[in-house]
Amino acid sequence: MPITINDQSHELPDDPRVSLLDFLGTHIGLTGTKKGCDHGQCGACTVIVNGMRINSCLSLAALHDGDHVTTIEGIGTPTDPSALQLSFVEHDGFQCGYCTPGQICSATAMADEFANGWPSDASDSLTGDIAITPEEVRERMSGNLCRCGAYANIIDAIMDTVTAEKEAQS
Repeated sequence: MPITINDQSHELPDDPRVSLLDFLGTHIGLTGTKKGCDHGQCGACTVIVNGMRINSCLSLAALHDGDHVTTIEGIGTPTDPSALQLSFVEHDGFQCGYCTPGQICSATAMADEFANGWPSDASDSLTGDIAITPEEVRERMSGNLCRCGAYANIIDAIMDTVTAEKEAQS
């Protein structure tokens, strides 16, 4: 069964040792997902697989037979950016931009976590409505590092977008 990446079907590589990250960049030509540490510690390679965010450097492409993968290229385009991408621009949530694709993929999946009522370690309760606070966002985004230190602006961009989405659903 093929892998679906940004709504397009692709055959998996013959070599079972190829990471999902290398498959995306080298085999498919999707260069938005970045290789940072190659050890799962920085989050630059974050993609969304079947609705869950993962570090693509730690996962073999062969394990994703039949899966649906969303990369930064599947979230928005330069001519049609997502609300979160627009918010990153508005809040200057990046400096060099290297971590930005992973930050946006992670924050996109995080917004779904909020919408589904999934608690985190920073949540006040394991049930009920979860308050969207800076502490909650920091906890959920702790796997994505920004070496430029744009964290305050990243948090603001995410808070504005997730809050607006929550209000729109109400």
